[in-house]
Parts: sequence; structure tokens; C-alpha cells
Amino acid sequence: MELDKKSIEAKIKEEIAKTLKDIQNLEEQVKPISPENAIGRISRMDAINNKSVAEASLRQAKDKLSKLENARSKIDDPDFGICVKCKQSIPLGRIMLMPHSNKCVNCA
Repeated sequence: MELDKKSIEAKIKEEIAKTLKDIQNLEEQVKPISPENAIGRISRMDAINNKSVAEASLRQAKDKLSKLENARSKIDDPDFGICVKCKQSIPLGRIMLMPHSNKCVNCA
């Protein structure tokens, strides 16, 4: 699996870069809405609702980033690519699709 580790590591780095960009965009969206902005009451409610959605997305993105960094640090461990629950190998396709996952499809 040595050849695969290089492509997995490249995928992890690519996902980290994408997630960092997502986090940066989401942090812009969750900035406080100042009351002096002249928007209507309904528009303000929409903005607050959108901010809540963006905050949830930001939490998920930060969680994903943490898992990706953890996966990158453990790529050389002998148990990398092994499901933490059932101890079976995680298919390469799943690792390439979700490099931050530490569970196989059945256990996830």
C-alpha cells in the first residue's frame, strides 16, 4: 500500500486546503450582523437564520479539518486504513473519497 499512501497523502493535503478555504469563507458569513444596517425586519431574520446555518457548517468544517490533520499524522501508522470498529480494511475508494474517515461503510 506504499504507492497508495502517496496518493492518499496528496488527497488529504488537497482536502485540507479546500477545507481551510471553506472555513475562511464561512467565518466571513458568521460575523455579527450590526443593528445599524438598514435592512428590513424580515431580511434581518433571514440574515440571522443564514448566520445560524453558516455557524453549523463552520463547526462541521473545523471538525473535518481536525480529522484530516489527524489522518495525515497517522498515515504511516500500521493501522492506517483499518476500521476502528470492526478492524477490517477500509476500501481504498472510501479512503480517497473521505480520507478523514476512520470507519468502513458498514460501521459508519
